[in-house]
Amino acid sequence: MATLCTHTRYLQEGILAYAEQLLATFGGAPGDRHLMMTCTGSEANDLATRIAKHRSGDQGIIVTSEAYHGNSECTAGYSPSLGDNSPLGTWVRRIPAPDSYRIGAAELPGFFEHHVREAIVDLHRHGQGVAALIVDSLFSSDGVYTHPTSLLGGAVDAVHEAGGLFVADEVQSGFARSGETMWGYQRHGVAPDIVTMGKPMGNGYPVAGVVVDHDVVAKFGRELRYFNTFGGNSVAVAAAQATLNVIEDERLQVNVQSTGAELLAGLGELAKGHHCIGDVRGTGFYIGVEIVSDPGRKTPDTRLAAQIVNGLRDRRVLISATGPAGNVLKIRPPLVFNGDDAARFLEALDETLSAAVGVVPTRTK
Repeated sequence: MATLCTHTRYLQEGILAYAEQLLATFGGAPGDRHLMMTCTGSEANDLATRIAKHRSGDQGIIVTSEAYHGNSECTAGYSPSLGDNSPLGTWVRRIPAPDSYRIGAAELPGFFEHHVREAIVDLHRHGQGVAALIVDSLFSSDGVYTHPTSLLGGAVDAVHEAGGLFVADEVQSGFARSGETMWGYQRHGVAPDIVTMGKPMGNGYPVAGVVVDHDVVAKFGRELRYFNTFGGNSVAVAAAQATLNVIEDERLQVNVQSTGAELLAGLGELAKGHHCIGDVRGTGFYIGVEIVSDPGRKTPDTRLAAQIVNGLRDRRVLISATGPAGNVLKIRPPLVFNGDDAARFLEALDETLSAAVGVVPTRTK
């Protein structure tokens, strides 16, 4: 900061070195993709929307039923999780989330593609056309759905056939969070036209970005202007570079995969003794635990989920809840979380669940 803090109008070695290292994580040939820097994930998704609409010449955006993609006026317009009082754009179509708790894994890819194709037909009927399908591949706000990994292929093909783009929102699912891959979409074996990043890019420092295929952004670059006063400033790039170096040098993706597997196994054991746990799902350090009042009927228990979140907070463990009913515990540890941390978390959750229903903790029986 004392040396230089300027934006991308004046290129510096720092941003060029970072872009080269980051883009290598996406695969493909050098020069296939560009990095455009922003300050927040909302800005990144806003820019991705502009590029998609300009490239396609259409307006329609398809999202999942409880998606969250930002809080600018544009991105709030296709973020249904903001609630009924936050208006959605007339150019937005919602499709059901891939609820793996209530729909069989074999059915889900066809189910998802079917609803995308229905949305495409409806957008065309109303003269909007299709600009993009925008997906968080861990379906965070919908309730955390990570499997099957064959889910997205048919839906992406349908959007491309309709002239639209596929935007992978990696703000929550990227940067090794899934453990299996660096980016969430890579688990599904699909190739996005645009990838957006935010929150974890600078480990808390406000830095975000858009990675876009060269041919996708070429028309936008020729015909429109984009500039961001603070996006890509020298300090933001230094924070992003330090974060990426730690992820790679300390092999945090390996830690996420192994410790995440411990967490999932431990939660599975807890589910055997706590019947309010209807489902445990996830990958790496992105796990959803669905809390239900009736396991047979799979009835969401919003009240108990909130009680569990607050009970864990009293034990100095912070998680949150997600899903349309707010009954899915959303567990997202830091990437440096280790086996001891996982054991402490499982013990605290066991105590909290037991206190909530008045039984002896299973891990001390």
